[in-house]
Amino acid sequence: MPIPFSYSFRNLKTRRLTTFLTAGGMALVVFVFAAIQMLSAGLKRTMIDTGSADNVMLTRKSANSEVQSSVERGQASIVESLPHIATTPDGKSMIAKELVVLISLPKRGSGKAANVIIRGVDDVSLPLRPQIRLMSGRMPRPGSSEIMAGSSIARRFTGCGLGETLRFGMRDWLVVGVFDAGTTGFSSELWGDRTQLMQTFRRPAYSSLTFRMISPTDFDTLKTKLGADPRLTFDVRREVQYYRDQSEVMVKFLRILGITLTVIFSLGAIIGATITMYAAVANRVAEIGTLRALGFQRSSILISFLAEALLLGLIGGVAGVVAASFLQLITVSTMNWQTFSELAFSFTLTVEIVVQSLLFSLVMGFVGGVIPAYRASRLAIVTALREG
Repeated sequence: MPIPFSYSFRNLKTRRLTTFLTAGGMALVVFVFAAIQMLSAGLKRTMIDTGSADNVMLTRKSANSEVQSSVERGQASIVESLPHIATTPDGKSMIAKELVVLISLPKRGSGKAANVIIRGVDDVSLPLRPQIRLMSGRMPRPGSSEIMAGSSIARRFTGCGLGETLRFGMRDWLVVGVFDAGTTGFSSELWGDRTQLMQTFRRPAYSSLTFRMISPTDFDTLKTKLGADPRLTFDVRREVQYYRDQSEVMVKFLRILGITLTVIFSLGAIIGATITMYAAVANRVAEIGTLRALGFQRSSILISFLAEALLLGLIGGVAGVVAASFLQLITVSTMNWQTFSELAFSFTLTVEIVVQSLLFSLVMGFVGGVIPAYRASRLAIVTALREG
């Protein structure tokens, strides 16, 4: 005959203080676990959303990023002649030859300098990225010392707001527009006229080529064709894959950090749960003896105490996930270790993270409660009633 689940719930309710402290410890662990997972998910989402599966990105072979890449003009002309490139309604090839350079800018408030990407673009760059929209101001005029800033950069860096002026490359640059790129990495960039920026930084070559395919299914054929041309030395990737690769180092670091912190904190939470359940057994010896005398089997006692431990874990898990969900209101800025530039992204809570966090809390409750539950189930009836 099983013991009703309400019995376990009432016991936790009766011991409010110990229940609160133990569940609170588990909640802290789940909060840390979920926060690290959300940080990793937010970084992945930012980098992957930056690219499009319809676009192909070409960088110099073995270059880790656009900053380190160099594409000769002659090579760009060869790529431009490919029949696989889509065209705009007015018949212009949808291929952007872009320059990517790092500049150091001071942050608002602190004045601390950080690297920011400035991208030299042409008139096809914006149509290639439909996720980008102009929030305020206007596009920079070709041939002018004008730039526009991603919303994240405009908010966090001195001189990057609408109407403000930046000085780099021995020239003053007027910010004439602010654009919103959603959760993508483009929000952490400055954009300006490619020709003017190439002259300013004395760069004779482009950093990358990005173009829209007529058909996304042409990618494998296109990659083979470009790889077979001895005049070209490119890494050929879908744009979404390029930005996924950019997040690998940071995601791996976050994963290692998350595992380390979670193991350390979870050990403490498990010990706390074990102590709580041992105390429950010690205080309810007579009660356990009475239950056995009433005909409840050892397995029923074991399941009842395990249910208490799992319920503790579940309460802690729910509390930890709820607390972690508020992190989505925070925007984090860090250095992208692939490009050594500033990157802003937000914590992202997914259904997968919620499920993983709750399962993790239940595992902590089970591990912390299984030994005390087994001890409770093994108490002899006579001994338990006598001790009580």
